[in-house]
Amino acid sequence: MKRYILLITIFIFLFQHFSFGQGSTYTGSYTSSSPIVLENVSNQTINGLEISNSSGRCIYLSNCSNVTIKNCKLGPSSGEGIYLANCTNITVTNCSMDAVASGVVADVASGIKVTYNDVRNVQGPMPRGQMVQFGNVTGTGNVISYNAGENIAGQSYPEDEISLYMSSGTVDDPIQVVGNWIRGGGPSASGGGIMTGDKGGSYILVQDNILVNPGQYGITIASGHDIIIKNNKIFSEKTAVSNVGLSAYKQYEVDTYSNTIMNNQVNFTNKNGVLNDMWNAGNAGTIAGWDTNVHNANLNSSILPSTIIGRAKSTGTDVTTPTAVNYKISPNPSFGESIIVSSDTPNAIKMAVYSSTGQKMIDQSISSTRTVVDTSSLTAGVYVVKISNADDSVVEARKITVKK
Repeated sequence: MKRYILLITIFIFLFQHFSFGQGSTYTGSYTSSSPIVLENVSNQTINGLEISNSSGRCIYLSNCSNVTIKNCKLGPSSGEGIYLANCTNITVTNCSMDAVASGVVADVASGIKVTYNDVRNVQGPMPRGQMVQFGNVTGTGNVISYNAGENIAGQSYPEDEISLYMSSGTVDDPIQVVGNWIRGGGPSASGGGIMTGDKGGSYILVQDNILVNPGQYGITIASGHDIIIKNNKIFSEKTAVSNVGLSAYKQYEVDTYSNTIMNNQVNFTNKNGVLNDMWNAGNAGTIAGWDTNVHNANLNSSILPSTIIGRAKSTGTDVTTPTAVNYKISPNPSFGESIIVSSDTPNAIKMAVYSSTGQKMIDQSISSTRTVVDTSSLTAGVYVVKISNADDSVVEARKITVKK
């Protein structure tokens, strides 16, 4: 019975998150609070607060562990929305931040999870200006996933929307930068979308992110090793700062090797009006999978919904709660090597299977009323099947149990 209750709890948690896909799902109210400063604090939750600070940060944690910050509204502030110094096992989820110097900055930390947050109009200036920055974040349990970041021209001054500076995961648990939505960059001529290997770094996975007009670049490896960039979509029209969509360029005297950039789709126009999807400088070692990256002329600004911030509270059509399409997934529980996804009236084109930690395990197209999905690679456990349209809006999300 205890195990059954645990499985149901996990499913409810996952379903809430997959209902909206990216960004905060919190729709409740907030309690006004003064800025929070905590030092040497453990096992605490900061929940449902609204904080602004014209003279500094909204939340500052130093030498803290096992703290969850959730359902908070942060900004405007002249400092970061959340700054973490020498912290371990900190979770930031379902928060909304607006007009902050940076959203979340973690320095000399480990076990930092930043998931399902909305970050709008970061103010910078350099060295700030990120939705999320990891600096010297190392070890296991580090995640930047399913966040939505938007910067509106004239209202923001972003640098790198996601910045990984001298940060490394492990061979078995890389830093995960998965499923984020990023729109808007500039006027910084050096900033862009997702920066990996900034002055070194290793064991990083950048996957399934969608970027629109992210600034000077889309996604890049600046140095380091065992960095994987795959299955991302990057689009930019001609802007005053746009340069290149996808790149590998060793910018520092740091060992750079064993990196992979594969299966990404790019349509990126530089500031001169010239298509400039990809650039391999040739000084970063052999980049595995480089030839699998493609120009996709069909990529345009519509690869992101018109509303990506505040979708949970929006009443518009961009909110992607699951619809009653009557998809069936069988058998469930599954004791075999496959499941069947079926519908009398299919209206989706792809499906994905996610683990309980949000890692995409299977990605497959749907082209008929009956699709067989090979689950032989899955270990026993609880998973979420997400069925979606071409624009990644969710049609259906279901829990499945795999037994071996």
